[in-house]
Amino acid sequence: MEILKTQNGTELTLTIKGKIDSRSTPELEEALNKALDGITRLILDFKEVDYITSAGLRAILATQTTMDDSEGELIIRSCDESVKEVFNLTGFSKFLKIE
Repeated sequence: MEILKTQNGTELTLTIKGKIDSRSTPELEEALNKALDGITRLILDFKEVDYITSAGLRAILATQTTMDDSEGELIIRSCDESVKEVFNLTGFSKFLKIE
C-alpha cells in the first residue's frame, strides 16, 4: 500500500493506493494518527483501493470517531464499486460521508 498526503491548511487528503488489509492497516493507522493533529477536514481518496478488510474498516471507524470528537469531517472519495459494496453491507455507508 502507498499513501500520498496533500495538505491545504486544515484540510488533508490521503490518497491510498493498494489493498487495505491486515498487513497494510497498521501503516494506514500510523499515517492517520500522525496526520490528524489540527486537521478539520480529512479526505480519504480511495480511487486506487480495490479491497478492504475488517481491519481497514476498524481503522476508518476509529478515524471517524476521532474526527467526530474534534468536530471535524471525514470524507471517503472515489470508491471502487467493490469497496462501496463492503461499506453498504457493513452499514458503514450509513454514517460515513462517501462521495
